[in-house]
Amino acid sequence: MDTRSVLIADEDEDERRNLAGLLRDAGFEVTEAADGGEALRLIRESRHSLAILEVPLGEISGYEVCRSLRVDLDLELPVIFLSGSRTESYDRVAGFLAGADDYLVKPYAADELLARVRRLVAQTQDRAIRVSSGLTKRELQVLQLMSEGLAKTEIAERLFITPKTVSTHTEHIFSKLSVQTAAQAVAVAYRSELIGAFWFG
Repeated sequence: MDTRSVLIADEDEDERRNLAGLLRDAGFEVTEAADGGEALRLIRESRHSLAILEVPLGEISGYEVCRSLRVDLDLELPVIFLSGSRTESYDRVAGFLAGADDYLVKPYAADELLARVRRLVAQTQDRAIRVSSGLTKRELQVLQLMSEGLAKTEIAERLFITPKTVSTHTEHIFSKLSVQTAAQAVAVAYRSELIGAFWFG
């Protein structure tokens, strides 16, 4: 999965291009779709870390695209609705009921949109790393702090857990990474790019 790839689906070409430019300037790879059918096709053909959907998208609405992702394709792809035509509270409710993770209306503040995009993309990256390594989010946090040279008691204080719980997480980390020492675990984590790549939120 490309964890920096965002799909934009919007019938308005100018709006779509402006948003695509904003995201590309922020370091994201962007795929554009002019209607709901094209959006679904692109999602099926390649993996993305986020979809930004307008509601009106021709014969297949943004709501239908989102619902199809959740029900038909069974994808956890984060979805943001960004709409200039469906701006009422009941429109937002409909979007969340369809399975959206966020809902913004146009005109939007660029910095706010980018903050929301980065948050959801980070969550996608975090999930992908956990799946590939077999480590839980808490185990990744413990591993990160181990790499910084923190002792068991210091890790416990930082994560607001007990030293005994840290020991349990450490045992799981060693088992999943097939190592016997903290140094070996950190070395594997660096080689696998697990350290520093996940979201602490």
